[in-house]
Amino acid sequence: MELELRFFATFREAAGGKTVIAEFADGSTVGDVLRDLEAEYEGMNGRLIVDGDLAPQISVLKNGREVLHLDGLDTPLDDGDRVSVFPPVAGGCET
Repeated sequence: MELELRFFATFREAAGGKTVIAEFADGSTVGDVLRDLEAEYEGMNGRLIVDGDLAPQISVLKNGREVLHLDGLDTPLDDGDRVSVFPPVAGGCET
């Protein structure tokens, strides 16, 4: 199946661009995709999955819905789905 992968901030740098179209096996889950991304992109290795669960403070969306509110890493994916990956965001300024 074909998925549209969207990356933001430091993950965009690691992937070399904002959007990647990639092929995955039918029946793949969010966890399968994230493990593949960690293996393929050095800048994502160990930053997406920690201790068998979604890394703290990152956001992964399936078609605009946070996967934590679906089935987490076990969220099934279908051909044409869009998976967006956001790194932890911190900062701001005090006034």
